[in-house]
Amino acid sequence: MRILVVSLMYPLPANSARGTFVADHVQALLSHGHDVRVVNPLPRMLRYQEARRSTLTGVARAPRQFEHGGVRIYCPKYIALPEHPWPSITSRSIRNQCKKVHRWLGDWKPEVIVCHTLWPVGVMSSALAQFYGVPWIGTVHGYDFDVGLEHRNLSKITRKLSYLPDRLVVVSNRLSNLAQEIGIDEGNIATIPCHCAVESEWLKPIKPWNGRWRKSNIDILFPADPRRPEKNHILALQTGEILEQRGWIVGMTSLKLQPRSIVWDRMLVADLTLITSKRESGPLVARESIACGTPVVSVDVGDVSTYLPDSLVVSNYDATVLADACEDALRNRWEEGITLPPRFSQEYFLERWNELLQELVE
Repeated sequence: MRILVVSLMYPLPANSARGTFVADHVQALLSHGHDVRVVNPLPRMLRYQEARRSTLTGVARAPRQFEHGGVRIYCPKYIALPEHPWPSITSRSIRNQCKKVHRWLGDWKPEVIVCHTLWPVGVMSSALAQFYGVPWIGTVHGYDFDVGLEHRNLSKITRKLSYLPDRLVVVSNRLSNLAQEIGIDEGNIATIPCHCAVESEWLKPIKPWNGRWRKSNIDILFPADPRRPEKNHILALQTGEILEQRGWIVGMTSLKLQPRSIVWDRMLVADLTLITSKRESGPLVARESIACGTPVVSVDVGDVSTYLPDSLVVSNYDATVLADACEDALRNRWEEGITLPPRFSQEYFLERWNELLQELVE
């Protein structure tokens, strides 16, 4: 099947950590024999403006065309302002880029369009779907509903875009409930979690910690860029400070724009992974850490409570309680390990997506 993926996020030559969850989806589709091409619209900006957010790194000088993982990528540039004070300007700008996409695709015509995130690339996806006369699928990973629906400038356009796709895919039951609350028919919603894409070389059972209690070095992995405020790095630092007051020698490693292989290497060597985010759809890093054999301590965010032991999930944002959970993770020998549910496997992911694609195309 010929599938055009339109995504706001995708790895760039200067930022391979950007949008890896979309790249994982594309690679999974390729492995099943689909013909996939990717359009990754990018906002026009100057180099210094990339500092506003870590996910913007590499955007200013991104090439118009390149290849990633054997897939052709096209990056048309559109106009966007911080906080989107006039969404209509951005909508018009990104819609005007559709002609360039037509020329880039040439004789290649998609049979279905898959859009990752709704604002603003849902505008382009809808226009392309009308031009080619094909169905399109909108995929919500969290931001559109968690932030967009409450945003003073984006709430109306986000809600409107939510109604346009032929099917709306969400990655968790919580997002499915939010979709129904804003009036989207349950029959048009599919819940398909992102799969855990850790390669076999890094797959390990959960490892027990060995050392002197409250006297040894422990390596805590904070699996995010500290510059992103929603990741709540300050709470992780406060947790580490409390552990040091109890006698531990704490080293805390964060992740900044590293390739996936380095991320998984760091998960392998860490004693535990600490997640303190204020909002998450997964988070994917929790599943990847477990797949790499490192226990995870997390606040109750995303869907971590559905597969992590209760002792590792903290219901409030309290550094002392998180420190207690970290010690529980170190104390446990993990003879029974932690098993990820089958819904996070690539087999389940592909099965659900293929069913959805066949349903729309046939």
